[in-house]
Amino acid sequence: MKKRKVEFTYQPAEFIPFRDLKVIERVRRIRKEDMAKHPNPDFRISVLPGAEIEFLWITDMFHRIKTAMDAGRPLVMIMPNPWPGYARLAYLINKFKVNCRRLHTFNMDEYANEEGRIAPESWEFGFAHAFKKYFWSNIDPKLRPPEKQVQGPNDENIKVYGRMIADLGGADICYSGPGWAGHLAFIDPGAPEFAGTFEEWKKMGPRVCTLHPLTIAQNSLHGSFGMSGDLARVPPKAATIGPAEVIAAKHRIQTHAITVDGSFASWQRFTTRLVLHGPVTPLVPESLLQTLRTDVWVSESLAENVDPRWDKGY
Repeated sequence: MKKRKVEFTYQPAEFIPFRDLKVIERVRRIRKEDMAKHPNPDFRISVLPGAEIEFLWITDMFHRIKTAMDAGRPLVMIMPNPWPGYARLAYLINKFKVNCRRLHTFNMDEYANEEGRIAPESWEFGFAHAFKKYFWSNIDPKLRPPEKQVQGPNDENIKVYGRMIADLGGADICYSGPGWAGHLAFIDPGAPEFAGTFEEWKKMGPRVCTLHPLTIAQNSLHGSFGMSGDLARVPPKAATIGPAEVIAAKHRIQTHAITVDGSFASWQRFTTRLVLHGPVTPLVPESLLQTLRTDVWVSESLAENVDPRWDKGY
């Protein structure tokens, strides 16, 4: 006797920030060939080889720095999470002897503990520590920007961090990429510190906020934390710029290229679709950039279709 097929439905787990099943199904079905299509002509999506994105990222930073320094004008950059690739940027600066005395960099975020104390620069797992280690310290001392022009959020400056950027005329460029929960910098969905209407949210500046569980899980896969799912290694809070600093930037570049240690597996593939083609909402903070002049680089791997792979387990 043939068994009757019984429909099985369910709602997303309660901790998932964006829960509209119709939208989720629509963006899940976006095919690779349609990834770059968007109604906002100023939100320019390109699908590129992953290795090319890394090259473009470093090249774009170097071009902006060299062009500004050669012209004798200041350059203000909001920088994403530091990683060893910054050493390549320092190499180019040294190779072409670019004097960076007018360069101002602002890290977009930093970890904080449960009491809201921001990680000091001396903490080896922190972003300020990594930025100095991989970028600033690798630049020839004769070419480096003054150390006071290389900033990250800390306990002393967090209340004026946004003003520090604004007083320099705002950021010339802001680099970002979405987290698993769709975060922008460490602006996580559902963080009580960023509660408010959408219009209020867009005007919010730097602050310490509570990290979403998905952000904790994502960051437990970082190389600095051992890439082993050690959830207890990741601090529970973070200091971050706000939507206001991103909106005020003169230009933005958004990248989508994270896979698990170079494999096909990626927590970002679906999030990319939601960020680029879902609604603009604080529930998916990085979606804000859909409304702004932004260049978006998506790796070919991240653009691959979200389909079952029955030949795989984990």
